[in-house]
Amino acid sequence: MTIRVIIVDDQAMVRAGFAALLAAQSDIDVVGEAADGRQGVDVSRNQHPDVVLMDVRMPEMDGLAAARELLNPPTGVVHRPKVLMLTTFDVDDYVYEALRAGASGFLLKDAPPADLIAAVRVVAAGDALLAPSVTRRLIADFAAQRPAGATRTGQALRLNGLTPRESEVLELIARGLSNQEIAGRLVLAEQTVKTHIGRVLAKLDLRDRAQAVIFAYESGLVTPGDAGA
Repeated sequence: MTIRVIIVDDQAMVRAGFAALLAAQSDIDVVGEAADGRQGVDVSRNQHPDVVLMDVRMPEMDGLAAARELLNPPTGVVHRPKVLMLTTFDVDDYVYEALRAGASGFLLKDAPPADLIAAVRVVAAGDALLAPSVTRRLIADFAAQRPAGATRTGQALRLNGLTPRESEVLELIARGLSNQEIAGRLVLAEQTVKTHIGRVLAKLDLRDRAQAVIFAYESGLVTPGDAGA
């Protein structure tokens, strides 16, 4: 199945370069471009892409606001694409807030072409782009800066709804382990791990692994500086 992509960036050369690279792939179709967040939302609503490559800093409407509109659409709008944030900075509070809103990950603009192509495929498949250690560091850094008030208390209470095994799986996700690594650590079949992850996301009302990692930090299940985090 062809992956439908739109590119939202205020730099025409960036859009053109990404579009040429992605369109050359047999399984990817670039169905639209936009120069700011507002146009990006409009193009997405018209074209129904699978993945939106979203720059962080743009005029009119920045990438964070646009991502929020796409991921939490108004009543009557059914389509919700996957959003992959593009940034020139590897630690950025805009990106962190986008992940909290449901973005599937982020990619540095100067990443190798193969990484961009792989990222689009990973996100389109429904996975979060959390492989780079920098993503986990970003989440840890900004979670550490947030006050541990009522939000943490409420999230800690939500953790009570998980079984001990599900809590263990969530902790290992937050530490950056893949499904295969979690299976090895807990001596479980990989399919069993996937089942546990599905239940964790459903019970905590989370969209994907990116939100799960943020929840694990903000609830206090994992704290910045823990070994392996």
